[in-house]
Amino acid sequence: MLTPAELVWLIAAVAKGDQAAFERLYGATRAKLFGVVLRILRRQDLAEEVVQEAYIRVWNSAGQFNPALASPITWMVSIARNRAIDLVRKRGETSIEEEPAAMEVAADTPDPLARREMTEELKRLLACVGRLEPDRQKLVLLAYYNGWSREQLAAKFDTPVNTVKTWLRRSMIEIRECLGLA
Repeated sequence: MLTPAELVWLIAAVAKGDQAAFERLYGATRAKLFGVVLRILRRQDLAEEVVQEAYIRVWNSAGQFNPALASPITWMVSIARNRAIDLVRKRGETSIEEEPAAMEVAADTPDPLARREMTEELKRLLACVGRLEPDRQKLVLLAYYNGWSREQLAAKFDTPVNTVKTWLRRSMIEIRECLGLA
């Protein structure tokens, strides 16, 4: 991964139409953007489309990037994330017949085989998330599993965005400490 300063330089070069800089920027950031979008859309084909659209937007709006307002990766992730959320909202208008998977009802508890396949790491992670206060559990899952923005979380929890940021940061610190990663 490149440093933020290198990413700022690459975005500035992209703003001037430098294709080699764009290729390098893409290579350094595509996994991050794809991961964010895939978590939101949960479909690889849609995630690939959204990431492609996001990079087109990065190419077209690189001149508008302001490193004083956001880090390069935050700016790029927000472009991709917002496009993915737009697609989710748009797809929400489709009928249930067009989405056969939407008609499948998930069981309240995992079946015995699925439970057995759960890795020890996942069990540890779930145990650590389970140690958080119920509201913090919900906050972390909505943010990192469902891809909710801090603004959406602030509205849901009727709390200022900065408070949500603090809660997320503290929750992640608790989880890291629980996992022995801190």
